[in-house]
Amino acid sequence: MSRLEESLYALDWNNNISVAIITLISYEYMLQFEKEVTFVWERQWSVMTYLYLVVRYFGIVLAMICAIWGGLFYIPEAVSYGMFLFMQWGFSVYFCLAEVILIWRLYVLYNQSKLMLYVLLGLFLPIVALYITMDIYLWSRPSAISVQEIMITPDIKYCTPIFHIGPMPAIYASIPVICYDILLVVLAIAVLRKHLKERKELEMKPNTYVLIIVRYHVIYFVLNLASQIIMAMLWAHPPTVVLYLLLLYKDTAPLIIVPRLIISIWDTHANDNCVHVSTTFEECVCWTSPPNLEQPKIDSCV
Repeated sequence: MSRLEESLYALDWNNNISVAIITLISYEYMLQFEKEVTFVWERQWSVMTYLYLVVRYFGIVLAMICAIWGGLFYIPEAVSYGMFLFMQWGFSVYFCLAEVILIWRLYVLYNQSKLMLYVLLGLFLPIVALYITMDIYLWSRPSAISVQEIMITPDIKYCTPIFHIGPMPAIYASIPVICYDILLVVLAIAVLRKHLKERKELEMKPNTYVLIIVRYHVIYFVLNLASQIIMAMLWAHPPTVVLYLLLLYKDTAPLIIVPRLIISIWDTHANDNCVHVSTTFEECVCWTSPPNLEQPKIDSCV
């Protein structure tokens, strides 16, 4: 395959994946819009409402920029570099917001323990610092990465990133993030185990929301683990087909799943047979069985 054919092949894959990203994100938004109106715009807002709105609409903007950049629409090289930096920094911000959501839910699961909240936030601050440091080191230095304009014909040209360093820094940086996610999953499973034991002794059904939140912690851990692996793999120059399939996952899955996990809890709550359904989110306490003072105070702000 000649250089021209390779460039055309890569551009064709880029544009096909771009259309797929736009289609998936748009379709997901339309599917969830009715629930968003019901559970966000027509209700009293809580902390989780603000987090939902940020991850939903910032995620849409991020996905659309990822979709149009690189070929679907021609963007000059000077502008492309700034957009590329926005995408990379944007994903770091997005994953940090997702971590904040998990921390907030653990805070609720542990009976709104201030100690738990402070410990998790204290351990999270170095993760934020790591994201900032690596975004500067990996993406914001011309010696590490640059954007190059490739002209296929006088009428067809596009921009693509050129990596000047290997994948090892990205791999090393992902290890603390994965370890922190493991800690969050372990804490969630620990509170679930305690909850199931106490409910079994009382011969009561487990709390629906405890089960949902822990399940979502596990789902997010798998999602973030896959995302960290993919980010490292992108530095290794995989084949064209593999590269764009990885980008399809990276540019859609996190941006779809994180807001969907938030709104699905509200949806579950609205359809639950509970006397508190009509109350506002922060005031609501719904149990699958009569409440117990020693059980976590699960409210719909999660």
